[in-house]
Amino acid sequence: MFETAWFDTVGVTDGLPHSTTTAIVQDKRGLIWIGTFGGLARFDGYRMQVFGQEPDSYAGAVLPDSYVRALMPLDDGSLLIGTNAGGLVRFDPTTSRFHVYPIGPGGTSNGKIFAIARSHQPNVYWIATEGGIDRIDVGNDTITRESGRPGDAHDMLARTFVVAEDKVGNLWAGANNGLFVRHPGGHFERVVSTDPAVDEMLHDQVWAIRQDSKERVWIGTGQLGAFYIDAQGQGHQVPGLSGKGGMARRRTIRAFHETPGGVLWAATDGAGVVTYDFNTGSLRTLSHDAAMPSSLPGDITRDIYQDTTGNIWVATELGAARYDPNGRKVFSVLPSPLETHTLSNANVHGVFVDPRGRVWLGLGMGRIDVLDLSKGTMRHLQLDGEQAERDVQAFVVAPDGSIWAGAQGVSRIDPDTFALRSSMVPALDSRLILSMQRDGQDILIGTYDGLFRYDTVTGVLRQMRHDDADPKSLVGDQVRHIVRMSGAWWYATISGISIAYDGEPGFTNLRHDPANPNSLPQDYTGSMVFDSHHRLWLGTFGGIAYLEKFNPRGPFRFGVIGAREGLANTKINALLIDHDDRIWASMANGVAMVEAGSHRVFDLGVRDGLRIPSYIHRSAAEAPGGELMFGGLGGLTVVRPYWTAPQAAPARLEITHVAINDKPLPLSQVPEDGGRIKLDSDGRNLRVDFALLDYRAAAETHYAYRMEETDSAWNEVAHNIPPSAIYTNLSSGTYTLRLRATTRGLDARTIESTVRVTVTPRWYESVWTQLAGILLCVGAFFGLVYLRTLYLRRRAQLLQIQVDARTRDLKAANERLAHLAGTDELTGSLNRRRFLEQAERVRQGAANDGIPFSLVLLDIDDFKSVNDTFGHLAGDTVIRETMRVISSMCRADDLAGRFGGEEFILCLPGALAEHALDITERVRHALGSLVIVHGDYRIRITVSAGVAMWRGPESLNSLLGRADEALYEAKNEGRNQSRLAGL
Repeated sequence: MFETAWFDTVGVTDGLPHSTTTAIVQDKRGLIWIGTFGGLARFDGYRMQVFGQEPDSYAGAVLPDSYVRALMPLDDGSLLIGTNAGGLVRFDPTTSRFHVYPIGPGGTSNGKIFAIARSHQPNVYWIATEGGIDRIDVGNDTITRESGRPGDAHDMLARTFVVAEDKVGNLWAGANNGLFVRHPGGHFERVVSTDPAVDEMLHDQVWAIRQDSKERVWIGTGQLGAFYIDAQGQGHQVPGLSGKGGMARRRTIRAFHETPGGVLWAATDGAGVVTYDFNTGSLRTLSHDAAMPSSLPGDITRDIYQDTTGNIWVATELGAARYDPNGRKVFSVLPSPLETHTLSNANVHGVFVDPRGRVWLGLGMGRIDVLDLSKGTMRHLQLDGEQAERDVQAFVVAPDGSIWAGAQGVSRIDPDTFALRSSMVPALDSRLILSMQRDGQDILIGTYDGLFRYDTVTGVLRQMRHDDADPKSLVGDQVRHIVRMSGAWWYATISGISIAYDGEPGFTNLRHDPANPNSLPQDYTGSMVFDSHHRLWLGTFGGIAYLEKFNPRGPFRFGVIGAREGLANTKINALLIDHDDRIWASMANGVAMVEAGSHRVFDLGVRDGLRIPSYIHRSAAEAPGGELMFGGLGGLTVVRPYWTAPQAAPARLEITHVAINDKPLPLSQVPEDGGRIKLDSDGRNLRVDFALLDYRAAAETHYAYRMEETDSAWNEVAHNIPPSAIYTNLSSGTYTLRLRATTRGLDARTIESTVRVTVTPRWYESVWTQLAGILLCVGAFFGLVYLRTLYLRRRAQLLQIQVDARTRDLKAANERLAHLAGTDELTGSLNRRRFLEQAERVRQGAANDGIPFSLVLLDIDDFKSVNDTFGHLAGDTVIRETMRVISSMCRADDLAGRFGGEEFILCLPGALAEHALDITERVRHALGSLVIVHGDYRIRITVSAGVAMWRGPESLNSLLGRADEALYEAKNEGRNQSRLAGL
């Protein structure tokens, strides 16, 4: 009920020639073809190859009309295309050209093609046109007229919008004035019904026909919605889908699609998509919501198609929308003011399940949403007073059964009437509430100002705070989480954990101890949960801590799951455990699943349905049905741990385009996995485009390629770059090109493809030519050696004397050159080459012993203006002084050098990302306060910096690239700042 269907849109910014899409199909190679008002596009998930009426269309192939109405992929890899005015066209992959069929005698009845349908006869297809129904045999390219024959219904208009053949060979035709059918061996006759309402629909325009898995024929009309005809020929209405009052809202139904799960999708011309579940009879509308970027991009829809990996594509007036029914392990509940079953605010700060199984969501701006899952309802509440402007972060059930909500102060909510009462504890009205728990008749309340215990009977409020002089005081004042343990209360703060044992004064405190590897990994603590083996799992900002054998009195020897175990981010916001003891963790930038026994980490991704990137501390709870809910900045993420995706064909890693010397190969010559590419004697430059054809999570799919005979390692394709393998000046011979795609998520896997590349040798590269050349060279070599030997003997003694003297000189000179070769002449620091040599040694050492390090790139902001204003000599002074300041702030083991121009680089062994960022900020502030004197000039500068921490087994070039991206981010966001590269 609350699940939001998430659509990704392929539009003009992705390369479509026109935003209005009309038809979508998939060819036998797995590529998607999209028809539009402005041409035809072939899409592999990353690249568009566009065919239109312009001479510069792909490979010179030109359509007779750019308005594409219908598409049909053929078994031989070609494609039938129905256009609006140019008639029927066939794309030939062997030539990458279009064959245009005639219009009139020997061709189609009219140049306007509305639909193309498959026949049960091999190579035969039905064509619906403005002038009637045609039959084409693509085996011999013959076209015959099928409607308007003697014996056909005299009132059947020629204008036909759709045609379809059912399983027993009946040919159904949707015309401008109703539905007609031709039984095998018969003539077209009008379909009528004794039910007046059904008969009215049978006389309306018919735009869509599809037979479902129950052998019912569904009919989509111009204004009266949809209905079906059963196997006995009886028409049936569907409440909510049929008639003028249906959910189609008198809009034309243009196409149908039935999913493997038994859900009928109906594309409407203005009301979005209407779905009908055959199993439950429920109806739902998927439409455009301007407040939700995940919604359908437009409500005018013309086609629906499901590809081989399960994606459902919808052709809309604002691009092709793609919905992944397999990516529903995780779904999002999003905000929108236009819908009743959406959140009233984007940020979910608290999640709580009350004793009745209702879900309470604490939102921003004092809003609370209450989800009653059993009834499928959502109620929106608004706190008043000071709380109206604050985030609602905590809930608790009070002794009287009411719900207390904490924002700035505490409010009471009646669980039956939802009546609100503010200022339940007046002394707390000015304090932000972070956590609450009930202890008998008392309420424990965590705030930024310590812990409060409130007696609901007497109204007494007692505060407990941290005291530096008292080791038994609260470990920290910011109390983020409160958990009841055996005989004790545990309080998670940003300064560690405080344990209050029943009946004992003071607190026992747990903190991070750098000298003790079994202490808390980090003092910033939060969620605490137990699994079925009574292991305690604890979320910290240093990873997931755990106690294998929990004893309430200790000893507390923590293990930790962190970056080394595969966590993409160690700042853990919330933890939940499912019934199989799998730990689910929300982090600062995602959600991960950890297997309790093996500690194996899985990062969730878009393929699982994860769409909300940022999460909030402690905002999590398990729903009554076992779903796991995590609050985030942007909505609520719901994980269904036991949901299984429908069975779908595995995605293929395919070559989608090949160019030799920048000339594209015809599509029929593009090899599949295990195929071959042949380059002639003049072809030495090769480009191979490839893609994983599941069209999911393009940004999360990592690609690499390797030519085994020439590449010593895999070549990684940079993030957000369309995957291509490019080679120039290939020598003659045979090569093996390997392609690789790695996906992210719970079902993460690696897919590989291989293709053989043969380069034909030139005439002078033949074996006999090379052998003759070798023999000639050998003879010439020996002759020269003989003559040279005679000469050398005569000069040997003289040369020996000279060699001895010069050897001494050269040795001294080489020592000087070795120093100069590694030194920047302007600053006297390491130059780029010597710095990279030494940084590579640091990287190899880190790979062996696991000690982290970071790289920092610094660039003087607007250095050109220094040269232009003060002169190049002043610019040299600025560079020298900048290098001096940077070097003065380095540690003994740090490396510092000039990377080129006004750019400098640091290598910080042993520094984690946060430490490196701190060092960089100190350098940046020191340079910002520096006054550089050059003659009479007083010059001030600022620098921007990018920081990246090494992640094994990352190469130095990759690390430099991430630091450089972070530097450019700092530049683009205003300069004079530092940015930390993402992992």
